[in-house]
Amino acid sequence: MTVELLSRIQFALTIMFHYLFPPLSIGLGVLMVMMEGAYLRTKDPQYHAMTRFWSRIFAVNFAMGVATGIVMEFQFGTNWANYARFVGDVFGSALAAEGIFAFFLESGFLAVLVFGWDRVSPKMHFFATCMVSLGSIFSAIWIVVANSWMQTPAGYTIDPEQHRAIITDFWALVFNPSSMIRLFHVLMGAFILSSFFVMSITAYYVLRGRHLDFARKCFTIALGFGTVCSLVMLFSGDLQARCVGFHQPAKLAAFEGVFKTEPGATGMYIVGWPDPHTQSVVGIKVPYMLTLLMYRDLSTPIDGLDRFRPEDRPPVRIPFMTYHLMIGLGTAFVGLTLLAVYFRWKGTLFEKRWLLWIFVFAVLGAYAANQAGWISAEVGRQPFVVYPEVKKGVDGQYTMTGGMRTVDGISSRNVVVADQVLLSIILFSIVYAMLFAVWVFVLNTKIQHGPDEPKIPPVSSGGLLDAAGALIDRHGRTLSSPVRDGAERGEA
Repeated sequence: MTVELLSRIQFALTIMFHYLFPPLSIGLGVLMVMMEGAYLRTKDPQYHAMTRFWSRIFAVNFAMGVATGIVMEFQFGTNWANYARFVGDVFGSALAAEGIFAFFLESGFLAVLVFGWDRVSPKMHFFATCMVSLGSIFSAIWIVVANSWMQTPAGYTIDPEQHRAIITDFWALVFNPSSMIRLFHVLMGAFILSSFFVMSITAYYVLRGRHLDFARKCFTIALGFGTVCSLVMLFSGDLQARCVGFHQPAKLAAFEGVFKTEPGATGMYIVGWPDPHTQSVVGIKVPYMLTLLMYRDLSTPIDGLDRFRPEDRPPVRIPFMTYHLMIGLGTAFVGLTLLAVYFRWKGTLFEKRWLLWIFVFAVLGAYAANQAGWISAEVGRQPFVVYPEVKKGVDGQYTMTGGMRTVDGISSRNVVVADQVLLSIILFSIVYAMLFAVWVFVLNTKIQHGPDEPKIPPVSSGGLLDAAGALIDRHGRTLSSPVRDGAERGEA
């Protein structure tokens, strides 16, 4: 295998493993804000126990996200040096903003969230929870902005001497044509994942007859949140698909298996198996549906891959399968949550053991949907690592200019060779398997232990400085400072 293919596999391995953790952190942060807000409003100690329990899960997940995220940055210098040189000005500003406005905010207040329960006032602790949640969302914003720029570049020019992308308009870069739509889509996916994660664990508690009041209240909160987000995702998915169709028409053609442009409206496959050799798809197709969703009419054809030069066409099979998997799972989430809402309204939800068992395992589908979305977006962008400008000629054929091809982004041959990349993939796989085992073990330990018994927490009227002062005072007494001891005895 070539260095390019191995480097792509390596990056896919590291980013897919890393992406197990950030979506859960983003969604859990919002759910914790909702739970702790409910505690401040109602003073029900059960909500306090909820927030404490999920904050422990959040802390473990956050640590895994940080550990696995660092690896990806090193690959820019080792495997993708030419790409890093080309986008350094763009990525430098976005990643710097992510570190300043997101990571420091999230990690700075995380200690208060996890260890400050009895040391700061309830309102101060709630503020810390809000800041942690906001920090995780800010992190998603800047990462999605950077990735969206690769899909729909804007606000830059090419330095002809150094062949580097130079920022000319920072805010045009931030609000590039796909960034806000993709951010909305990513956040909804994260919220759905976290909702199903909470419902999975609490459904298990109900089935086992443990922590019933805690489990029912948690499940209800997550169900409401997950239902709303699943319904909103239908709207978000429509926006995202149309954005792809307008700005990356070759990717949309790959998503939908449109090999050849046909006159009139184009149908959409519900399920299918594309065959690039015969340029056909075997499956179930709804007539006119793709044109209707894309152009809101029943006459405009969807441009097929035949409108692009062969060297500019993305692969079809992987994006087609992952894209349809994502859509199918998203539709299933809508049906599943609405069914659960109906039974909750009837008061019989927690008697439906078969449905609770579905929720126990449905979180795997939520993880799969998030992974499938990213695979579709990244593989469908090929063969470009930075998407070029797309123009349609009068003859209907597309031309692509600018951007950067993936093969041009890899490091020079004297920097990294195929055997080295293959060895690193093997080592990464071993380390990640061990990390995953540790993560599952720690999560299982915390889940099996369950939440603490609800109790009215001690009230502290202090803020962060008072808590720090209390800790300093405690350590000062432990160290028996002569100055402090003398002052306590009245010695000036």
